[in-house]
Order: sequence, then structure tokens, then C-alpha cells
Amino acid sequence: MKLEQISVFLENRPGGLEEVTRVLEEASINIRALSLANTSDSGLLRLIVNNVDAGKNVLKEKGFTIGTASVVAVEIPDRVGGLNAILKLLSARGITIEYMYALGEKSGRHVIMVFRFDRTDEAIDILTKNGITLLPAEKVYQP
Repeated sequence: MKLEQISVFLENRPGGLEEVTRVLEEASINIRALSLANTSDSGLLRLIVNNVDAGKNVLKEKGFTIGTASVVAVEIPDRVGGLNAILKLLSARGITIEYMYALGEKSGRHVIMVFRFDRTDEAIDILTKNGITLLPAEKVYQP
């Protein structure tokens, strides 16, 4: 149920993000989800792509500094309190959410959120035991 996320370290300047997306486009790699955070000097782009190994390789070849992390895609009921119900389960067990962002699609009556947890395996166990749907990598990586 874990996904591999690519993190790209960017200089905060015009065209930096476009360079990454161009490199991926030229390699026929589809971006499934992303999050961009920045400071005055630099940015951190987090990506879920359809071909992780090829994405890592092409970005490295083009001189980008990258890292990877395990994340989890979770179906959240698309209703008032849907996210809070899941956060309560995790909070009650002392799981910290390091960050999260949305995947660019809905799944039926759910939205899909990508989470990075401090204790990923334990978070997966809690969520699955409580009937929360976690999306497998093959479903997230492919449209």
C-alpha cells in the first residue's frame, strides 16, 4: 500500500518548476500528484509519477537533486467530517502526519489524499483495520 514519492529540490527562480515538468514530459512520464513548498531561496517539489524508476533516472541525468519517500494514498469520504474521522483514528494512536496533499482525482464518493506519516506501517495497520481504503501503487500510478 506504500507509494514511492520523488522529491525534487529546486532553486526558487522563474522557470525552475517548468524545467522539471518539461524533463518529465519529454520522457513520457505522467505526473499523478504533486505538492510544491518553497522558502525565499529554494523549493521542494513532491511528485507521484506513473513510472517512478524512469522519473528518478531522468531527473538525476538532467542534474536535479532528488530524494524519495514512502507515502500512502487514502480514500477520504467526500462529506463534512470525512477527513476529521480519519485524522481522529491516527491522532488517538499518536501517529504524526508530516505532510499531505491531494491526488488530482476523485474515486466515487471519495477524494484521494496522499499522506506521509512518521510511522507509516503502523498508520497503514490502523487505517486498514478501521475499514479505510488505501490505494495500491498500480492504481495510483496509472490513470
